[in-house]
Amino acid sequence: MFTFRTATPEDVPALLGFWATAAENTSRPQDSAPAVENLLQRDPDALILALDPTDEQIVGSVIAGFDGWRCHLYRLAVAPDRRRQGIATALIDHAEARFRALGGTRSDAMVLDDNVSAQSAWWARGYRVQEEWSRWIRPLADDGRPQR
Repeated sequence: MFTFRTATPEDVPALLGFWATAAENTSRPQDSAPAVENLLQRDPDALILALDPTDEQIVGSVIAGFDGWRCHLYRLAVAPDRRRQGIATALIDHAEARFRALGGTRSDAMVLDDNVSAQSAWWARGYRVQEEWSRWIRPLADDGRPQR
C-alpha cells in the first residue's frame, strides 16, 4: 500500500534522489533543488507524492500543474521495485481529482515516445496521443536568449 501527500521543501533532497533512479529522460537538464522549491512556492499542492506508509519513503510522484485554464501532468515516476502495483494509476487519479476541484476540464500528460511502460499507464487511464500536436521547446539562458 501507499499514502498520498503534497511535497514540502523538506522533501526536496529525497525527491531529487528518487527521480535520479525512478524518472526517465536523461536528455533534459538535471533537476535542481531551486527549481523544485520554486514549484512548491508557486503552487504548493502541485507536487503529489506516494509514500510507503511503513517508512515514509517516496515510491511515486507526479506534478499536477494547473495554470487556471489547462491541466498538465509531468514527472509521473514510480520506484522501479514498486511498479505494477497501482501507484501510477492512483497518482493519476489523485491528480485528476485535484484538477476537477480547481475547475479543470481536460488534462494532458508529457510522456516520452520511447517509454513504453509509461505509455501503458497513461493508455490504461484513457489518455491518447494527440497526433496533430508536437512539443516545441527552447532552453533559456540567463539573458533569455536560446542556448545552443
